[in-house]
Formats: sequence, structure tokens, C-alpha cells
Amino acid sequence: MSFFKFKQFDVDQTGCAMKVNTDGVLLAALAKGHDAKTILDVGAGTGVVALMLAQRFPQTYIDAVEIDDHAADTATKNFTNSKFAERLRLFKGDFANLERMEYDLIISNPPFFIDSLRSVKDNKALARHTDSSFFERLVSFAAENLSAEGICQLILPVATSELVIGMLAANSLYLQSVINIRSFATDDPHREVITFGKDNVTNEVTEVVIYESPKVYTTQYSSLLKDFLTIF
Repeated sequence: MSFFKFKQFDVDQTGCAMKVNTDGVLLAALAKGHDAKTILDVGAGTGVVALMLAQRFPQTYIDAVEIDDHAADTATKNFTNSKFAERLRLFKGDFANLERMEYDLIISNPPFFIDSLRSVKDNKALARHTDSSFFERLVSFAAENLSAEGICQLILPVATSELVIGMLAANSLYLQSVINIRSFATDDPHREVITFGKDNVTNEVTEVVIYESPKVYTTQYSSLLKDFLTIF
């Protein structure tokens, strides 16, 4: 499917390795950005997370950065064609090369398979692969570019989440919350949304369950996404 239709915008994903997926829409729906004046989406892909945040937070200006040329061009087009265009800005390149700026929220649905299948040729697989240095750079970048009360939120597999959490102390950052994502209530979490920042606050642990039964979404999941997905 080349176009994915949301209730308030469309996402052209023609030729892009990573299509609209559950990780991205959940991250955007769960993001804590109500008081944010500036947001940065790292690894914007087609721009879906930034677009959802623009819908959720109508007073917020959102920057997005994407290193893949084709995805960056696609995201730019999706931003331009949306009613949120005046509050969205796309930078093409590596996030580490951005000019220093304070953000109230840095958010990312990053590549997450660490140090594996490096020779794989499939574009989708390549888009999901990275190495630990990516996360070291991202955590360091967050430490330098978050506002005093700003936060960084990532959605990751559990093992990768543990790796990133282990990097926080060296950057004077603190884990503030963890949201466990489960397919079914009886399943182990397969993703975590972690929130960290400069404030040392109590770590809050909550959870989201996606399915009540096969192909039947929970009320919790549908409530999170009812303003965005046309299936609700």
C-alpha cells in the first residue's frame, strides 16, 4: 500500500523501506509532549511520528531528521501536504550534524537490531539494523540538546532497552518511566517505551496490551489510536 490514510493526514510511503507500523504509531500516541514547545524526531522515516505529534500538540513546533535520502524526501512531501506544514521541518542527514538546539522532547523509533545480519541486503532489514555506537551517540546527543526539564523517549526491544538504560548514568541522565508493550496480557513484553531526562524522578512502570484476543484490539489500544487510525 503506497498511501496510508490517517484521520487527519495521509502518509505516502512509496519505495520506503519502513512502512507505517505499530511501533511508530504507539510511540507517537504515548509521547509525553503536552508542555513541549519544541520536539525533535530522530530517524523520521516517512514522517508519521512527527505528523501524529503535530496533530496531538497543536502549539508545538517539530523538527525531524532522516539520514536516508529517499525517506527524507518522502517525509518532506508528507509534511508539505499536511495541514500541519507550518509547524514541521525536515533536516536531511545525520542527527549528530544538527546545530545545537534545546528540545523539550527528543523522540525516536530507531533501528534496533544490534550487531547482527550486517550483510543482509533487504532494504527493510537494513533499516532495522544498527550497532551500539548509534545509541551511544543518540544518548550523548540527548544529554547535550535536551532542555532542563526535557525528555527523550524511545521505543525498543527489551534487550536493546536495557543496553540504552545502561548508558544513561555516564551522560548524567536518569530513567523516568518504562511502558511495557505486550501483544497479549499473558505475553512477555516485546517492546518498551523508555523515557529519560536530566531530572532524577521516580521511575514509573506501566504497560500497554495490544490485543484482547487474536485480531481483536484492547480498549486501551483503540483508545490510544482512535484519533488517528481509520479502523477505530
